Amino acid sequence: MDAINDFISSLLPYTEWPMFILLIGGGLFLAFYSKFAPFRHFGHAIAVVSGKYDDKNAKGDVSSFQALSAAVAATVGLGNISGVAIAIHDGGPGVVFWIWMTALLGMGIKYYSGSLAIMYRGTDSDGHMQGGPMFYITQGMGKWAKPMAIFFSICGLFGFLGVFTANQFTEAFMGVVQPHETLLATSEFNWKLGIGFFLAIITSIVIFGGLTKIAKVASAIVPFMVGIYLLAVVFVMASHAGEVWPALKMILVEAWNFDSAVTGGFWGLVIVGVRRAMFSNEAGLGSAPMYHGQSRNDEPAKEGLVAMLGPFIDTILVCTFTAVVIILSGAYLEDGSGITMTMTAFETTLYGIGDVLLMVIVAAFALSTLFTYSYYGVKSLSFLTNAKIGKWYNVFFIVMIVFAAIASLKLVKNLIDLSYALMVIPNMIAVLYLSPKVNAASKQYFEKRKKGGA
Repeated sequence: MDAINDFISSLLPYTEWPMFILLIGGGLFLAFYSKFAPFRHFGHAIAVVSGKYDDKNAKGDVSSFQALSAAVAATVGLGNISGVAIAIHDGGPGVVFWIWMTALLGMGIKYYSGSLAIMYRGTDSDGHMQGGPMFYITQGMGKWAKPMAIFFSICGLFGFLGVFTANQFTEAFMGVVQPHETLLATSEFNWKLGIGFFLAIITSIVIFGGLTKIAKVASAIVPFMVGIYLLAVVFVMASHAGEVWPALKMILVEAWNFDSAVTGGFWGLVIVGVRRAMFSNEAGLGSAPMYHGQSRNDEPAKEGLVAMLGPFIDTILVCTFTAVVIILSGAYLEDGSGITMTMTAFETTLYGIGDVLLMVIVAAFALSTLFTYSYYGVKSLSFLTNAKIGKWYNVFFIVMIVFAAIASLKLVKNLIDLSYALMVIPNMIAVLYLSPKVNAASKQYFEKRKKGGA
């Protein structure tokens, strides 16, 4: 594992510049190019998600709300609970500011990629409707761009594994329950292996049921688990009200710490923020458009507005609340990283039972994320081969859950960071290349709305 980790770590620095230029530079370009349309129509986006503008006759397998729930289930999860903790551990409180900036730009990126998911839909070898980067790259850009779609799909085979979630759930369980002491006196390794097998079995039951089952389970779990988590965090912030502003102030001040102790100094601090924001909301990654391409919706701009809400929910809201609790509790000053740091923060601020409550929330987050992520990998393998072979990805996915339970956080984090950074390159090139098409469709849609026709 150390050898694999060293190899992946050596490749990561080469992905930093392309990722930064495409995500931040591309995001800024799209914000101005759209004349801030996604932000100006935020209220309409919420109305669309609520089902007010649903078209029962439109093509697609799931509603816009279900597509958003499934996409958010894959992003609102351990990326927001332990991903933020990893960011603060690696870069200090100031890194949260750069997570915010990336997320705001990410809302614009998601608007464009969500729109493209509806504009360029295809069918797999079984005749089922599909959407996502592979389709808008090949259909929108032309056959010459197919190698980009293939490259994206190959990276997706690794990027869409549920390894981070399985790893962090295992760490949370071992930290709170301490089963080798309280339940059964066997080695820590055996317990981690057992947790990996348990997660693999539960995940198998759902993911072999297909998209409709995933969407139903996700739309039932996600609003509930986000609500419980936010209530817990708001309670902590209310009971420590005097410390909330100092925590936010620390984020703003430390964001401009040019003498940062982070590897790479100030530039390293920004990179950590960009990486963790992308991990949190997947804007620019191209995963969410695979779900949004399945929506019962024939209006690209409408689906783009729905997709845009993803980064707002999981990064601007959930990540910020998590960061504030970690900072005001002082947990960021301790040695632990990832879920361990967040557990410490909750235990300190919620009268000693916060870690148990977080364990329950983490269990729901982990399972919903595992249910949804496998779908992305199946689509990637299906594009590279065919729909029948694509379903075999689930077997690889299940095996890797067990591997992740016993792997180190460092290895898992680096594997995902590398895969994500590589996937951003073809996806963002396609989104920028096809942005004029989205602008044309948006103009048409908003003009129709003005006349009362949408």
